Amino acid sequence: MEAIARLNNYPTSPRKMRLLVDVIRGMDVEKAVNFLKFNAQHSSLPLEKLVLSAVANWRVKNEGLDESNLIVKTVFVDNARTIKRMMPAPQGRAYRKLKRSNHVTLVVDEKQTKN
Repeated sequence: MEAIARLNNYPTSPRKMRLLVDVIRGMDVEKAVNFLKFNAQHSSLPLEKLVLSAVANWRVKNEGLDESNLIVKTVFVDNARTIKRMMPAPQGRAYRKLKRSNHVTLVVDEKQTKN
């Protein structure tokens, strides 16, 4: 039985977040948490908390079951709001600066055993 966790409106560009998300997709949960804990990118901390939140949600749904064979089943990043700011430019002009944010959805499930 799967469990879902969502991170909404995190203020980093979706492109930067997808770099981390693509690495942890399909990983064991323990391995993904260790990878994110020691990663230098600033997006790794909220992503680590999101994985732990999904595991906690799974624990609530499946009391008494072993969580050692959990994997990150699905994880995807969507665009969220974009804040538009103006920066001064030469000769009285202004350049537009886009401050992007994203939504992350993460699904944790048990590893399927082959019969």
